[in-house]
Amino acid sequence: MLERVLKRLPQRHDPNLLVGFDTADDAAVYRLSDQIAIVQTVDFFTPIVDDPALFGQIAAANSLSDVYAMGGRPLTALSIVAFPASQPAELLEQILRGGLEKMTEANCSVVGGHSIRDDDLKFGYAVTGLIDPGKIWRNVGARPGDKLILTKPLGTGVIGTALKQGKAEPGWVAAATESMTRLNRDAAEALHEIDDAAKGAKPVHAVTDVTGFGLLGHAREMAIGSGVSLRIDHTSLAYIVGAVEASRGKFFSAGMANNREFLAGCVSISPSIAAEFEALLYDPQTSGGLLAAVAPDFGDTAIAALERHGVAARLIGEVSAKRSSLIDVI
Repeated sequence: MLERVLKRLPQRHDPNLLVGFDTADDAAVYRLSDQIAIVQTVDFFTPIVDDPALFGQIAAANSLSDVYAMGGRPLTALSIVAFPASQPAELLEQILRGGLEKMTEANCSVVGGHSIRDDDLKFGYAVTGLIDPGKIWRNVGARPGDKLILTKPLGTGVIGTALKQGKAEPGWVAAATESMTRLNRDAAEALHEIDDAAKGAKPVHAVTDVTGFGLLGHAREMAIGSGVSLRIDHTSLAYIVGAVEASRGKFFSAGMANNREFLAGCVSISPSIAAEFEALLYDPQTSGGLLAAVAPDFGDTAIAALERHGVAARLIGEVSAKRSSLIDVI
């Protein structure tokens, strides 16, 4: 719905606006000079774990992710808080403390924010970062032959839904929380390392982070914006501990149903893929990994660099010339 609405709105032309909302990219980029630009994003949501400090950490990592996905370095953040009048101040303090801890880890300064009273608790950040105008990663630019890399396992959505229904095992929640609180900074640094070592060749052609639209939803944006098709090997995907079991238990969110409906007609999934694995392709992720398209000769090099940075990334598929099916999952 939002996509349809935005297309009807007028856009002010500004030559310094290098990335706006026309391609549904992860963040906006505005040029200040030939050497420097700012990258801006905002994200907030309701609690997805019971521990308030961990909720704050997840919200911070999720908000920072868009800056990393563009190739930027987070600089400052403004907190966004909607807090019920019936809840104690100590709860809010724990959430803010958790968020501050993760922002400090990212060397990003929390400089203020805005709060309102609301019956539903919500928390997140508006983040501003710095970026070299010549080193921007976008969710468009993938080329036929490129290798697709995913830097985190899937499954936060189904595990979060199981937790809300009181059916999640402690090990599932711990694994999902570890993934959601892990910054995408190390993954971004590894991809920068590949670009810098190539001496101007820029083998990293497109990057996005996998969040609410699920793997297939964000892959769709990359494919449409790049004018290509994608082929994903589902056997190459990694899953958070408990994700497959939660999917078998049909702990599906409304977001997953929306993603399925939105992607109908542009995705072809092999009938041999079991239902629980198919569902995880649509599963909305919170603070998910980076999906990158890199030049074919740099796939293994990128994986090695990511491993050096402590990121357990996977080669999950490849880019092809545009076909009738936008995304094939085999």
